[in-house]
Amino acid sequence: MADRDSVWQALAQVKDPELGRPITDLDMVRRLEVDGGRVFVEILLTVQGCPLATRIERDVAAAVRTVPGVREVEVKLGVMNDEQREALVRKIRGPQPEPKSSLFDPDSRTRVIAVASGKGGVGKSTVTANLAVALAQEGHQVGLLDADIYGFSIPTMMGVSGPPRVFNRAIVPIDAHGVQVMSMGFLIERDTPVIWRGPMISGAVEQFLRDVLWADLDFLVVDLPPGTGDVPLSLAQRLPRSEMLVVTTPQEASVSVAKRAGYFAEKTNMRVLGVVENMASFVCPHCGETVEIFGAGGGERMAAELEVPLLARIPLEPAVRRASDEGTPIVVAAPESASAAAFRELAQAVARGAKREPRAVKA
Repeated sequence: MADRDSVWQALAQVKDPELGRPITDLDMVRRLEVDGGRVFVEILLTVQGCPLATRIERDVAAAVRTVPGVREVEVKLGVMNDEQREALVRKIRGPQPEPKSSLFDPDSRTRVIAVASGKGGVGKSTVTANLAVALAQEGHQVGLLDADIYGFSIPTMMGVSGPPRVFNRAIVPIDAHGVQVMSMGFLIERDTPVIWRGPMISGAVEQFLRDVLWADLDFLVVDLPPGTGDVPLSLAQRLPRSEMLVVTTPQEASVSVAKRAGYFAEKTNMRVLGVVENMASFVCPHCGETVEIFGAGGGERMAAELEVPLLARIPLEPAVRRASDEGTPIVVAAPESASAAAFRELAQAVARGAKREPRAVKA
């Protein structure tokens, strides 16, 4: 015969797919009845028409069936009322009257990793997306904030679209490849330009940090726009504990501009974790010859000048572009590829705190 405590412990292993916390902690289990080998569970969804209702129901039933003695499981789905939703938001954010993300807490355990570049076209967003997913594959709870308000591309690369759910003044990020994702691309029509001045851009970043109901994250990976303008400055001011990765190609024109992002971090008291050299080399699939299309050594030179480690050299592979266009990062689409291996090494270096020089990844 099953006992109630064992069933409750099994339910505690089930997490809400969007909020990333156990359903028992979120008070989503309204009723639990255990009668011999029969178990009845009533689960309260956060909103009516929850798109993940079937997944939650399936996960609950599967978890309960792992308990010895359980022969039959019935799962009933209900919906939280306004008071219950407000209590859920308070439980995640704390008792403050106005929405405020735990990211602003000086004691927050979340590491904010800002991915920057001096100019566009170096593959910064590709690095960001694959780093976030690789960190999640390592077992970390990861959020991905697309802070490139004008030139957002993360929704395409992660294969997701909006709009996100909103309840009780809280925006629920969208789950993709095990990562919680938020982007301006979820909030406007496709191909609609964002025609805003600097203060509005800074306000949007503030709202993404403050009003999004992020889970209890290990990492928040932020895709910054190119350059050293309003968005990086807002992030540095609001989250002074942020750390920066600087992305460049080996080309000197890229390196000379990318260094400015590193110097920006130093001047705003952000820690520079290291340098990522993207598009480092290309191996011809026909003859096997390695071609340095964008030159060689740029990443090493920049890392030496900034006095930080070169964390990864990402080879130039057509499969990375195809995977991004199809909405599946290369670490998922082709985990055996040289690029995926380089991204995994980058994720491991970031998780370690980037305290040592990485092993070079060959294409």
